[in-house]
Amino acid sequence: MTGASRSAKRVLLAKPRGYCAGVDRAVIAVEKALELYGAPVYVRKEIVHNRHVVETLRERGVIFVDETSEVPEGALVVFSAHGVSPAVHAEAAERNLRTIDATCPLVTKVHKEVNRFARDDYDILLIGHEGHEEVEGTSGEAPDHVQLVDTAEDVAKAKVRDPAKVVWLSQTTLSVDETMERVDQLRERFPALADPPSDDICYATSNRQVAVKAMAGECDLVLVVGSRNSSNSKRLVEVALQAGARDARLIDFAREVDESWLEGVETVGVTSGASVPDVLVMELLEWLSERGWSDIEEVTTANEKIAFALPRELRKLPS
Repeated sequence: MTGASRSAKRVLLAKPRGYCAGVDRAVIAVEKALELYGAPVYVRKEIVHNRHVVETLRERGVIFVDETSEVPEGALVVFSAHGVSPAVHAEAAERNLRTIDATCPLVTKVHKEVNRFARDDYDILLIGHEGHEEVEGTSGEAPDHVQLVDTAEDVAKAKVRDPAKVVWLSQTTLSVDETMERVDQLRERFPALADPPSDDICYATSNRQVAVKAMAGECDLVLVVGSRNSSNSKRLVEVALQAGARDARLIDFAREVDESWLEGVETVGVTSGASVPDVLVMELLEWLSERGWSDIEEVTTANEKIAFALPRELRKLPS
């Protein structure tokens, strides 16, 4: 009987998972800045929302700060993948800081949409999570035109000047289903609500959710490797549960798995957020294998081939 139950143990490994093109670009930008200029390199906020990445860079001489005002005059500062508002750019210029802007190009695209709709005097309803750095940067492009919509209560409170000139945009790392639910609620209030020119939720967030949905129904437990402050990682836990997983947990490292979660579990689903290096997933697979989950099956729903050029401040320099 033990043999039979042991052979039923398996891991479903989601693909795509882990690093997206925007995160890869941001992390390489910081590594390149260290190479070219030496430590310390200052980074405003966490370059990406991942504990392992941040701790590794800190060991190499990166100093993470909350505000540009903490960076010494004339020093080099990297702006994180989540983007910053024009006010932050202005403050950096005032203090003669040399800047490298590692904002993900897909976040920059949403910033440009905000500018375009603000120029046309639209009210912009930005669907996103209050306090998230990306939302702060995006709203800061046109604070007088942007209202944040996070919850159903926010939908009820939204005020627009002209119901014929209102558009919704969104943070790039949200749950696709939850966002569309919010859009439907907004459209009930504002039937003429315009859509973004193209999807704001990025390809990587959306692809990782699709992959989790494809396997969740077969999983007794889904383990999502990602940090607590990573919006897209937290969404993967929610999506797994909504798509039929019996249980789903967010962990930074394999050592955080509580063995009691595995009681009565045969199929474990494994995925990771868009800011997670695959080495952390490999460590988790090894940890599971040591406990009898050595049969691994990859569930592939897309093959990602997207890559972004480095920030222009680094492209000008000899490689």
